[in-house]
Amino acid sequence: MDKWLGRRAADLGRAIGAGKLHPVELTEAFLDAIAQHPEADRIYARVTPRRARSMAIAAAGRVRAGTRIGPLDGVPISWKDNFDAAGTGCEAGSALLKGRIPRRDAEVLHTATAQGLVCLGKTHMTELAFSGLGLNPVTATPPCINFPDAVPGGSSSGAAASIAFQLAPAAVGSDTGGSVRVPAAWNDLVGLKTTHGRLSLKGVVPLCDSFDTVGPLALNVEDCALLLAALEGGTPADLAGASLANARIAVLDTVALENLRDAPARGFEGALKRISAAGAMLDHVQLPAVAEAMGLAPVLFSPEAYAIWGDTIEAAPQKMYPPVLERFRSGGAVKATDHIAGWRRLHVLRDLWWQAMAGFDAVAIPTSAILPPNAQRLLEDPAYFTGENLLALRNTRIANLFGLCALTLPTGEPSCGVTLMAPPGREERLLRLGAAVERALG
Repeated sequence: MDKWLGRRAADLGRAIGAGKLHPVELTEAFLDAIAQHPEADRIYARVTPRRARSMAIAAAGRVRAGTRIGPLDGVPISWKDNFDAAGTGCEAGSALLKGRIPRRDAEVLHTATAQGLVCLGKTHMTELAFSGLGLNPVTATPPCINFPDAVPGGSSSGAAASIAFQLAPAAVGSDTGGSVRVPAAWNDLVGLKTTHGRLSLKGVVPLCDSFDTVGPLALNVEDCALLLAALEGGTPADLAGASLANARIAVLDTVALENLRDAPARGFEGALKRISAAGAMLDHVQLPAVAEAMGLAPVLFSPEAYAIWGDTIEAAPQKMYPPVLERFRSGGAVKATDHIAGWRRLHVLRDLWWQAMAGFDAVAIPTSAILPPNAQRLLEDPAYFTGENLLALRNTRIANLFGLCALTLPTGEPSCGVTLMAPPGREERLLRLGAAVERALG
């Protein structure tokens, strides 16, 4: 059964449907791989074997009866540890929530289960999802597939590692400022940030209600499309015949291309050349509204996060990793008037974005300006942690600020992704474009 590890979720689903692969045997293969892997404890916060086996047995029964629910029925996946799973600990990477056991599944987990997906367990994450690096000395820091001494990206760090280390074929994470896309990029995966409000947040431990989103991580675009459909009980995007011929893609200059490290710059330029060669028309666009919106981030994200978590944090601040603690506390110093004024201004800037980007199919940027930083140096140097965290999330935050959906794909340069951003609610069109870009990038 080991030959099925490392395979795409869609391929596993097709093999199950064709009778070539038994859901129970597949689930057991992943559970065995998790049990034997030397890094498993750094990747999975909790494994759910009883639940996984029960779901796999049910999937096998549907195969026998000819009543499979969908293309991923019987396929096991992992879930970030901020999604409630009934009877299973859900601590969101924080000692503040130690021992928290929800009674019900998160709505998206419930829906995915109804679509036949098998839950392998819950993966480690950054404390309360408030860092893009994936460093968590409180619970665990998962490994990075390309750089053993580096962090994997966060906050959906274990989600990405579970796929990269072949301990799950796909995963579900959350994204508030880049938490799906950064770990996806740093582990050479595809990651989808959905439009805010498209997927239910009921039963998801919050960070910032106004920006939180649910999104899949996977080995390719097709898997992300199938996972999105499974998470909402819908129909997958049609990717057949996707092409870049005559596609118009804006390359966002200004902030997104500033201070790029050598490898991300090289990966991005190489990706643009291949995208252009495949028939897309690229136009470089300058938009000052982006830099202004980025400047509003401190008065938008941290105050809301601290409003949600401040009382819990201040009851036991010693339980938190100090740089993350200080990031939360910075929100307490922001005046309510500044927060409200920031939101009012952001709505104006969003209108400017729509006007500038109306004629394009997508906007392209490097997913992250940096490579995964060294974990030990981050632990030893708080200033380095702060600086690298800001750079890691700088580009991804653009989609969150402007309310966009976004898709990151590997460029072929290790741990370097290219992101395509599209208007809200256009995930299907974005995935179709992403499938064409995926082929162009090889």
